[in-house]
Formats: sequence, structure tokens, C-alpha cells
Amino acid sequence: MTTHRSLRPASDEFAPFYAPYIAKVPDGDILASLAHGSEEVADLFGGVSEEVAGSAYAEGKWTLKEVLQHCADAERIFAYRALRIARGDGTELPGWDEQAYMGPAGVGRRTLPSLMAELGTVRHATVSLFDGLPEEAWARRGIANRSEVSVRGIAWITAGHLIHHLNIVRERYLGG
Repeated sequence: MTTHRSLRPASDEFAPFYAPYIAKVPDGDILASLAHGSEEVADLFGGVSEEVAGSAYAEGKWTLKEVLQHCADAERIFAYRALRIARGDGTELPGWDEQAYMGPAGVGRRTLPSLMAELGTVRHATVSLFDGLPEEAWARRGIANRSEVSVRGIAWITAGHLIHHLNIVRERYLGG
């Protein structure tokens, strides 16, 4: 385990909005936590039917398929931000509207296994990106969505974001 990968980000390395996500990530090597996320998705969604995957727990909420698509979209955006900042790109990076992404995604025509595979592929690429970064890149900071963030912060946000959504799926969609 490499020490810089186990260093939890300080509160000034991310916007306060992300603190609950980061708090959900267990201590230890962040790459191990990220890799474990793929296993959790496979375990949690492996026995879910297409019918259940196409349903939401309440009116106006996303379906399980939409949750998976959102997690893949968010992870791609987080990884893109990490890449740009890690490489020393000082360009301020914009926010994004997660709701606006859902309609054009065409999730209704997708199967649950295809969405699970996509998220798994995205997560694998995310782990590969962070694994390949030199130690000094982890402390680099940039501006994303009008807030300062470090590459380390983004790694922990990425892990915590998926944990957050998987917890919601367990509690509200799958009943436990």
C-alpha cells in the first residue's frame, strides 16, 4: 500500500458538499476502495430482474437503471477532472446537470447487464487512471464547479459517490 493513496483528503481539498461522500469511504488504500466498488455493483445488481431495474422507489425518482447510468456518467466526469488537474491544466472546469444528462442517455432501451458492464468498465478505467498517477499529482489542485479540489479529493469523492448511491439502492429500492 502506498501512503499517499491512504491519506484521506483534508477538508480544504474538496467542496463541503462532498464531505458526506468522503465520510462513507473506509480508511485505507483508495484504489482498493475503488476496485471494491465494482464488486459491490455486481453483487448488488446481479440478481435484479429487468422489471425491477426499470422501476423507481417513488414518483419522480430514478429507476435502478438510471442510477447505474448516473454513476457511470458522474465517474467519467470525476475522472476527467482528475486527469486535467493531475496533468497541471489550470483551466477552470464547469459543473454539470445530472438531471439533464438522463433523458438523452436513452437508459430505457438498455439492459441491466449492459449498464452494469459499462459502470464496471468505467470503474476499471478510473482505477487505472489513479494507479498511474505520480505521487506528486495527488496533491495538485484545480477548480471544478466553482470550487477548489485536489486530485486526492476527487479520488475519494469518486469512491464515496458510488457508495452513497449503492446505499440508497439497498435501502430504498431493494428493501434492506
